[in-house]
Amino acid sequence: MKKLLFLLSITLTFNALGQSKIDVKKQFALAAQQYEGMLKSHQDITKTPQSTNADGSPRDMPTTWWCSGFFGGSLWYLFEETKDPQWKVAAEKWTMAIQKEQYNTGTHDLGFMLYCPFGNGYRLTKNPEYKSIMLNGAKSLATRFNPKVGVIKSWNKFQSFDYPVIIDNMMNLEFLFWAARESGNKEFYNICLSHADSTLKHHFRPNGSSYHVICYDKDGTVLRKKTAQGYADYSAWSRGQAWALYGYVVMYRETKQKKYLAQAQRIASYILNNPNLPKDKIPYWDYNAPNIPNEERDASAAAITASALLELSTMKVAKGKAYFKAAEMMLQNLSTPVYKAKIGENNHFILMHSTGHKPAKSEVDVPLVYADYYYLEGLLRYQTLTKKK
Repeated sequence: MKKLLFLLSITLTFNALGQSKIDVKKQFALAAQQYEGMLKSHQDITKTPQSTNADGSPRDMPTTWWCSGFFGGSLWYLFEETKDPQWKVAAEKWTMAIQKEQYNTGTHDLGFMLYCPFGNGYRLTKNPEYKSIMLNGAKSLATRFNPKVGVIKSWNKFQSFDYPVIIDNMMNLEFLFWAARESGNKEFYNICLSHADSTLKHHFRPNGSSYHVICYDKDGTVLRKKTAQGYADYSAWSRGQAWALYGYVVMYRETKQKKYLAQAQRIASYILNNPNLPKDKIPYWDYNAPNIPNEERDASAAAITASALLELSTMKVAKGKAYFKAAEMMLQNLSTPVYKAKIGENNHFILMHSTGHKPAKSEVDVPLVYADYYYLEGLLRYQTLTKKK
């Protein structure tokens, strides 16, 4: 912890001296070096890179795991930036490794699992096979929507509750919006509206923060407001706030309904004005964690938030410049040795210091594959915006 605080002081001083731009090409070159090592150390495509175990060994997970699509998605981002065909070959390989999940109706995470790899692959190559797989996946995801409840069911069970919905579920809606456009099936679009509206009504507190888990009855009645990965039911789990922000930015992009833009701004205000947000803007794992400042950070929450803020900054809002600057600072600091791993270390993940599920003592202060994914996405968005200025 002392070493981390020391490095943070160096980073903040460096930023104060006027470092205002991020060398995106340099950061992608470094990321490519890391992921070359990742590809060499991962030959079995039935097990996707996830994190690091407590003993320091790589933690890999099966394709049924909710994070299985992030590695392939990151490979597509590397191809998009570098244009190096080796990344296209690797991305195709690791994308198709997930194809059987198109028929998986037992999870709500198909947006992560399919849209991150296949969506980016289709955007960059127009491979018709990717489109077919995603449309099948969207149908599978839609089976988890119950119109009487009005939301997509997340887990099959949480404690004693049969219809839990987590804030993370907002991240699936971008996938369904895509499916609605490509298929002409209005049902996908309507599911997005229903889920986002119910979440807007039940998941948020007056201060703009979000609960993690809302437990519904079969008729849509809210039974409990809980947390799983956060500190307490009343607390604001930092990655949950990031998922919420990103989700409502997408909702406004896809619908242009101002209530979604307003909600995105409320969430952004909660995050950026939070007294427990560190000076480097890389949040602790929960904004209400009891031992701040001696709590673990969550680089994944910062990467997701930064990517979302960059898009929010383009939406003709009064605080657009402030959103951009905050995102820039997050990405800047993630790009320093405080959070960025040395080449060949960190089990070849790009970022360090993420927190998956501290209450369960799982993935605490480790690399996480989705931190890398949203970091690379944020860098690409940042590059696009700075080129326009």
